[in-house]
Amino acid sequence: MNVLIVFCHPEPRSFNSALKDKAIETFEKSGAVVEVSDLYAEQFDPVEKAEHYTSRVNIEVFEPLSEQRHSYKTDSLPIDVQREIDRLERCDLVIFQFPLWWHQQPAILKGWLDRVFIAGGLYTSKKRYDKGYFLGKRAVCSVTSGAPNNTFTENGRAGGEIQALLHSMNYSLNYMGFTVLPPRLVAEVQGAGFTYKEPEAFVAGLHEKLEHWGQYLQNIDSVAPMRFPGWNDWDEYGVEKKI
Repeated sequence: MNVLIVFCHPEPRSFNSALKDKAIETFEKSGAVVEVSDLYAEQFDPVEKAEHYTSRVNIEVFEPLSEQRHSYKTDSLPIDVQREIDRLERCDLVIFQFPLWWHQQPAILKGWLDRVFIAGGLYTSKKRYDKGYFLGKRAVCSVTSGAPNNTFTENGRAGGEIQALLHSMNYSLNYMGFTVLPPRLVAEVQGAGFTYKEPEAFVAGLHEKLEHWGQYLQNIDSVAPMRFPGWNDWDEYGVEKKI
C-alpha cells in the first residue's frame, strides 16, 4: 500500500508531527510506502493567483477556473500543484494531519484544496462524487484540539461534533471521488501552559493517544467509510430523490 500524509503544522516538534511520525512508523513496519507532503516546510503557497500560471488563456482578467482548465490541458500546471497531484496519484490512502483552528482546517490546507483539485482536470461536471477522479482511493482527516473530547457534541462549547465541523472538508474529498473515512479527533493536546490535566498525566496521556493512533492505523482496513449520496440519489435538478 502507498500512503500519503498531507501534514499541516508549522512546528516540527508539535504533537501533530508526532502523530505524523507514528503513522510513518506504523505503515512502514507493515511494508507500506509512505510519502509526506509537508505544506509548511515545503512552503506551499495556498493563495491562488495569476502569477502561478506561465501560459494564460486570458491575460486581461484572471479567472481561476479557466486558467486551471487551460493549464491542465496544455500540460503547464504550476510546479507545486503538479507535485501534489503526482503524490495523490501514487497513493492508495491519504491522511490529512492538522490541528483544528477556528473550528476548521488551517488556511494553508484550504488553499491546498483550492489549488490542487484542478478544475477541468481532476473534476468536471461529469467527473465528481461516485464518478470522481480519485475513485478507489481512501482519505481520512486526523485532527487535534486543545478542547476536551466531551465538548465536541452537537451543543457543546467546542462547536459541534467533529464530523459536523469537518463536513465541508469531507464533502470536498467525496466530491473528488475519495472513499472518506470518519475524521479522527485527538483532543486535549494543546501546548504547554494550557492543559486540562496535571503535567505528568498530560504527557502520559499524549503517549497513550499516540499508541491508540498506531492501533487505529493497523486496523484501518476495517474502518467503515462515511456515507455520501451519489449520482443515482439525485434527480435531474440535483435534489435528493423522494422514495
